[in-house]
Amino acid sequence: MSDHQNKVPSLISSPQLPQKNNKILKIGIGLFLILIILLVYLVQNEKQQNLLKEKALTAAFLQLDSISNELDERILTISQLGGEIDTLIGIKQKLEEEKMYFLNKDQRQKITLGTLRDKVEGYRELLLIKDEEINQLTQINEQLTTENIELKNETQALSQSINNIKIEKNNLNLKVKLLSKLKIEDFEIDAIDAKGRKRSGSFRKKHINQLQITFVLSENEVAPIEGKRLWIRVVAPDNNVYYDVNMGSGSFIFLGRELFYTAQKEILYDRSQQRVVVYYEKNMPYLIGPHTVEVYTDDYLVGSENFIVKS
Repeated sequence: MSDHQNKVPSLISSPQLPQKNNKILKIGIGLFLILIILLVYLVQNEKQQNLLKEKALTAAFLQLDSISNELDERILTISQLGGEIDTLIGIKQKLEEEKMYFLNKDQRQKITLGTLRDKVEGYRELLLIKDEEINQLTQINEQLTTENIELKNETQALSQSINNIKIEKNNLNLKVKLLSKLKIEDFEIDAIDAKGRKRSGSFRKKHINQLQITFVLSENEVAPIEGKRLWIRVVAPDNNVYYDVNMGSGSFIFLGRELFYTAQKEILYDRSQQRVVVYYEKNMPYLIGPHTVEVYTDDYLVGSENFIVKS
């Protein structure tokens, strides 16, 4: 009886085992699901972080690229302003190398966002420094431009002054040249016959054995003291010049053209009043009518006088 009673409770308690096992299974499944969810979350989070990093690195790279273009502008500007650009060119080359390094996919994975941001910030600070240098160079160039303009104006003013002085000097030289020209005060033409008698102004051709041409050069304090060659031309009524090589006639250049002279006389002019006498003996008879005697020196006509030859 007792044995039968002991077996009955054990049979009644045996259904509890499956319930316990189910509970453990459910817990295991729950933990597995939680683990799966955690893994999925971690994977997604890593992808998200990688995506954010890639976006940040790309943005930083674009900033580097922009800085590279700005460096080109600074290099050009500083070069135009006359500044030193060798250092900037070296930095630009280094930046381009860093850009190429970034474009390499394997190398890009090694780059930290902080490092790249530091580089960008460093280049930004460099641009600010170069902007300040450009401002200083611009001010210096503006000052130099102003000084150059002032110097140019001063040079032009000096050049104008020099030109004015040259003009005044030329005008003065011209005035001196005009004032230094010799002038004749008294001019007399006389005919000397074979007996030595003298007739003035108007005379018969038979009474002309020699012509005595007498004139007085005025005093001139401006004229230089120098030797002067005087050319005397005796012009006949037909406008031809009495010319005889045997009697000392010849030619000279006056205002670019050749003129014939009847006689010549060399004197030393000392600025004082000076009397000059020239004799001319003609082998052929004189023409009838009014004659003119002209006296030249250098490149101007000193004076002239008329006389008449009668039949």
